Amino acid sequence: MNQQELLNRITFNPKVLTGKPLIRGLRISVEMILELLGKGATIEEILEDYPELEALDIQATCFYAYSLVSQ
Repeated sequence: MNQQELLNRITFNPKVLTGKPLIRGLRISVEMILELLGKGATIEEILEDYPELEALDIQATCFYAYSLVSQ
């Protein structure tokens, strides 16, 4: 999957979670996934707790964060 396809998994909706970046329009924010990862949760644990997520969603979240800090 290329970088643009990863970033396309990150969506925005001003009516959901006050416009925070979301994963594929779900009510799961990039911020929450980054917090879980930062606190030591594994990808497998996150996917188990949020079965609607896919491994590529976690990768997209990390790439989105990277793209923000690399500017």
